Amino acid sequence: MSSLVLTVVGDDRAGLVTALAEVVSAHGGNWEHSQLAELAGTFAGIVVVSVPDDRVAALRESLDMLDGMLKVTVHAGAAEPAPDERAHLTFGVLGNDHPGIVRDISAVLSRHLISIDDFSSETRDAPMAGGRLFEARVVARVPQDADLAAVRADLEELAAEIMVEISLTS
Repeated sequence: MSSLVLTVVGDDRAGLVTALAEVVSAHGGNWEHSQLAELAGTFAGIVVVSVPDDRVAALRESLDMLDGMLKVTVHAGAAEPAPDERAHLTFGVLGNDHPGIVRDISAVLSRHLISIDDFSSETRDAPMAGGRLFEARVVARVPQDADLAAVRADLEELAAEIMVEISLTS
């Protein structure tokens, strides 16, 4: 079996997931994992599927036929990594929205060789003060030799610098 990572984008409307799932199923594929969302009127997602090796080419061709409804890009999936003993770091971010928040937070994590597993964010109206709030939830993998105290200190220093609250939960 081959593992494929599909990135999908299209104008949001009913039936997009069904159309994609039908093509995968018609080629003996199995829908393994996905993250799908509507963002600004656009449907976007990432889907991991497994498909018999001898059906990969036919699946790719059939996915191309969804163009006009969905733009699908196919990437060869990597072999499943061996489970590791890395710690997970989970934290939330909340503050007045302004450009650069994601850049600054991801730069701190990158300096410590921390890999982001899941990052979700949104902006919303601030209920009392007006303006917009930025809110994010981050789950990241920390290398075994990382200095967690230094990571926490760097995140806390950044929070004060860019005036957001960073709530470490693990």
